[in-house]
Amino acid sequence: MKKSILALASGAFVYGAAEFVMMGILPHAAHDMGVSIPTAGNFVSAYAIGVCIGTLILVFGRKTSPKRLIMLFMVIAAVGNLFSALAPSAPMLLIGRLIAGLPHGAFFGTSALIAQKVAEKGKEAQAVSQAVTGQTVANMLGVPAGTLIADHVSWRIAFLFLALMALITVAFVLHWVPFVAPVADAGIAGQFRFLSEPGPWLILAATFLGNTGIFSWWSYISPWLTTVGGFRASAVPLLMMLAGFGMVIGGLLGGRMGDHWRTAGTAGLGQIISVVGLATVAFAAQGKPGTAACTFIIAFAMFFVSSPQQLLMSQAGVGGGELIGGACVQIAFNLGNAAGSSLGAFMLSSSHMDYHSPALGGLPVAVASVILLIVYSLRFETRTDAIDRLTPVGV
Repeated sequence: MKKSILALASGAFVYGAAEFVMMGILPHAAHDMGVSIPTAGNFVSAYAIGVCIGTLILVFGRKTSPKRLIMLFMVIAAVGNLFSALAPSAPMLLIGRLIAGLPHGAFFGTSALIAQKVAEKGKEAQAVSQAVTGQTVANMLGVPAGTLIADHVSWRIAFLFLALMALITVAFVLHWVPFVAPVADAGIAGQFRFLSEPGPWLILAATFLGNTGIFSWWSYISPWLTTVGGFRASAVPLLMMLAGFGMVIGGLLGGRMGDHWRTAGTAGLGQIISVVGLATVAFAAQGKPGTAACTFIIAFAMFFVSSPQQLLMSQAGVGGGELIGGACVQIAFNLGNAAGSSLGAFMLSSSHMDYHSPALGGLPVAVASVILLIVYSLRFETRTDAIDRLTPVGV
């Protein structure tokens, strides 16, 4: 992995951990802040709302070098995570989570652009997936570590570490990421011109619906593992590590497949896997092996679709909207997180805290995402350039 990609992966680690660690420490944060588990789901939603609002940074930063933008985003992440760590009450924690999420979408949109610029021809999706690897490693190591620290010390330590890691990433970017020219200045309106086409909206809708379906269940994975799976709370960090491993494998395989086949088709395949996982959670009896398997499978699918969707939107914005396109998919992703968390809370409250119900609520939404990706692939990917990217091998 190039050092430039490694620096981007370091930033992705910070954002990935900041976004997902709340799922592992949710019971601890809820208890400390004196709120119920469904109400604590707002700590997940606050971050997602910050992602959506913060993308406006790119509208006014279009003339700035992507490298400088990345450094700015990491400083904001440091401030937001420090605020979260020191929050004395639930409203203050919500504000900290909002601040931490502000640069998330803008970071991944800008990171995807840099990754494509430094990638070898024909390996753009793999470069994007490698840059996103930090987010998946965060789920494999950072989130379980945060959960473990919350069990034995304090959930606040996790956010303190992320604030420090964000500042370290600033140094990595400064020394390792090369200068990349700003995107073509198409004006404020010109950055959004690509959204006048139907294709990008299909991808954004599929991303939103897919994540709504998954996060209806995923937002409450920690109590699901203990109540349905019968695991002790001390085993949750190990299971989150298993989920993170699934995300790493899914992200890398999704990027590789996206470079060799239909990009939207690859995303559709990943969503089909998530549908199978959610259906298993909702309808099949699970003991410890079943819950562990579902955790791995759905985590795998969640990031199998990540780099293909990111690449599709970056390419859709070519001509001045590349950064906005890459950020838009993160908006859709996190709006899905917020909507899924709310849907899951509704299903829990309506079913008297039956932890199978969030997956049942998310299942039809995830199916709708599969349909949209199939429609996009059939309509816009009828002819791919895969044959042109074949590499001759001498024997």
